[in-house]
Amino acid sequence: MKVMQLLPALNSGGVERGTLDLARALVAAGHESVVVSSGGRMVEQLEIEGSRHLALPIHRKSLLSLRQVRPLRELILREQPDILHVRSRVPAWLTYFAWKKLPARTRPRLVSTAHGLYSINRYSAIMASSEQVIAISECVRDYLTSNYHRYLQRPPEIIYRGVDTAEFSPELTPPRGWRESVEAEFPGLRDRRWLLLPGRLTRWKGQEDFLQLLADLDRDDLHGVVLGGAEANKQHYAEELRQRALELGLGERVSFVGQRSDIRYWYSASTLVYNLSKRPEPFGRTVIEAAAIGTPVIGYDVGGPAESLKACFPEGLVPDGDIQQLKEKTLELLQSDARPVLQSEFTLQTQAERTIALYARLLAEKGGTA
Repeated sequence: MKVMQLLPALNSGGVERGTLDLARALVAAGHESVVVSSGGRMVEQLEIEGSRHLALPIHRKSLLSLRQVRPLRELILREQPDILHVRSRVPAWLTYFAWKKLPARTRPRLVSTAHGLYSINRYSAIMASSEQVIAISECVRDYLTSNYHRYLQRPPEIIYRGVDTAEFSPELTPPRGWRESVEAEFPGLRDRRWLLLPGRLTRWKGQEDFLQLLADLDRDDLHGVVLGGAEANKQHYAEELRQRALELGLGERVSFVGQRSDIRYWYSASTLVYNLSKRPEPFGRTVIEAAAIGTPVIGYDVGGPAESLKACFPEGLVPDGDIQQLKEKTLELLQSDARPVLQSEFTLQTQAERTIALYARLLAEKGGTA
């Protein structure tokens, strides 16, 4: 089976990581993997892991991008993939226009993955217009079914994003000297139990609720860790959060550690991890990463993160936005030995197996071979 994935670029992010994860799994299973994008710093890794990358500027949100339809159609005809798998709206439109003009009997099967709760308009509807849509959670499936039902050719299939259990596991041990190095950089962490809130700094990710929780707990044996950076145009919010921490008297009880590439070690070193998003998210990657390591997670009962919590650690659910319940749940779990158990549907292996099985079913419908 030959699979061609199409996305805007390969720089960073969840969509990009998912593309590389699936490409790696395809190669490991003996299939041929091709990725089309405008390029980026992850191309080298993709190719080292056995896939081919074909550069095409399919990333620009501009009518000028329609010029890429013909080159893309020619590329598809030349490569002859069995599956076209689109993961973003601009590439999905260009791929759809290129694919639609191919002979129906011989053209590849067209698959899309809906990674988000897209704005409700005709532009976003393209993600529901493939022959088979993959939804990364029940939350996304229900959103698609409610808002894009007239575009769906069949019900979306839920395939959860998965965590790499070789990278995130209860046996994870930080490198020698890791904790000492971190505590030297952030002295407030020394001899404390860490409460960790990972996520980029933006108003709906719950950092303000987290700071209020730390103030309400008012315990010197605990130290809050806000892990994540602000986008270039959101630096003012990072300063607002630091100022709010000072106003709450948290100067010595919270550390803003910025964006980190060693997040799995922070999960393993923390006593509790939080996901406090104030609006529904399509999925809760921080929930399953922490669960895979075995660190208890507390989160609001809303959106995709709540699905992951219900499956892996229902003890950690708190009513949406309820700071008092957040405090009580924190105190309860600080005294508990309860630990999350990562369910198999949230593993990278299961994600890959179910996606490849979906491809095989689509090919079998038209008499293709996997």
